Amino acid sequence: MAGVKSRLTQDEVKQLQHLLGSRQFSLLYKASVHGYNASVFHAKCDAQGPTVAVAYNGSGYIFGGFTRQSYVSSGGYISDEKAFLFRLKGREGVLSPLKIPVKTPSGAVYDYSSVGPNFGGGALQLLNQNAAAAATSSNNNYTYNEIRSYKPYLNSVPQIRILVLGPIGAGKSSFFNSVNSVFRGYVTSQAIAGSDNTSYRAYPVKDGRDGKPLPIIFCDTMGIEEKSGTGLEIDEVSNIIKGHIPDRYQFNPAATLRPDSPGYVKTPSLKDQIHCVAFVIDGCKIEILPEKLEDKLKQLRRKVNQFGIPQLVLLTKVDEICPSLEEDIQCVYKSKKLGIPLAQIVPVKNYCSELDLSCDVDILLLSAVRQLIRLAESYLDNFPFENSSSQEIVEARRTKKT
Repeated sequence: MAGVKSRLTQDEVKQLQHLLGSRQFSLLYKASVHGYNASVFHAKCDAQGPTVAVAYNGSGYIFGGFTRQSYVSSGGYISDEKAFLFRLKGREGVLSPLKIPVKTPSGAVYDYSSVGPNFGGGALQLLNQNAAAAATSSNNNYTYNEIRSYKPYLNSVPQIRILVLGPIGAGKSSFFNSVNSVFRGYVTSQAIAGSDNTSYRAYPVKDGRDGKPLPIIFCDTMGIEEKSGTGLEIDEVSNIIKGHIPDRYQFNPAATLRPDSPGYVKTPSLKDQIHCVAFVIDGCKIEILPEKLEDKLKQLRRKVNQFGIPQLVLLTKVDEICPSLEEDIQCVYKSKKLGIPLAQIVPVKNYCSELDLSCDVDILLLSAVRQLIRLAESYLDNFPFENSSSQEIVEARRTKKT
């Protein structure tokens, strides 16, 4: 069909050429002209060499994917270590090029005659049979499903327990609420946030699709305060880690829970104990923490180290650290103000005033949860025979390796 022109402006073409390495383009297929039909796409685009697919949505975003391999309607995956997803324009149609390289080259492109461009097995899918519009799914889908399908290899530990510690107002409870929102599919608030919370709660994360509990329990406590005798005390943290404190226990700063206290769990099993600790720190206050509060946090970390529990620092409110982060959360990995090795810290943004979920926020939250799971799993490796037969452990480890 003669006279078919691309929607891309000259500036957009230049940005795309920059991402691709100064390539020249030939328009092969335009859905609004040739039809939203996967078969037509393959008829025009198969065996054409390196191909870039560009999509638009009603919010002004321009995005897509690139593969250097030819489409051939093979009915399987195309391996391509050079494939990537990209964004040309972001919020409000502002040019903001972003390149996302492939992580698993063997599954870079799904090449099937009944679907159009499909990158990462559904991370970005632009046509499905005769769909009347481009359909996309968030690129956090793999991490989301990875967490949903995770299962601790020890049968005696059906759910890993993650203790969340941090100063009042840092976003401890909000972190759980935010993670819970991602899996529920809408913004929700289950854990009580704020200085009035003086209880210990064990919150399971539930899958919003069918309500089944996921293999994660977040243990929330009262906040840490700088003054002695206020907030969570170090001795109580020891009780929590060992599994002696029951769910819904009300803390009493004047009296630490003791073996003869009502509700004390005398013989907790491994599944009742803490497997990983997340320290939640306000990103806006990390450089101005009161000296006494900083000392208390260091004492807590030393206490956790004594138990050999792996730890991770969650830096919250990253959108408030600098204006560019507020506009685009993805910039957090480029911000120089953080100044802390990413191996020791995971930046997150909690859902606070938002009414709807955001893909960029979800990605940070899911990445944090995935890292916490990995740390907890490394801790459980220290208990290979806990409540399990040797045959059970061998079978579980084999499953873990595949």
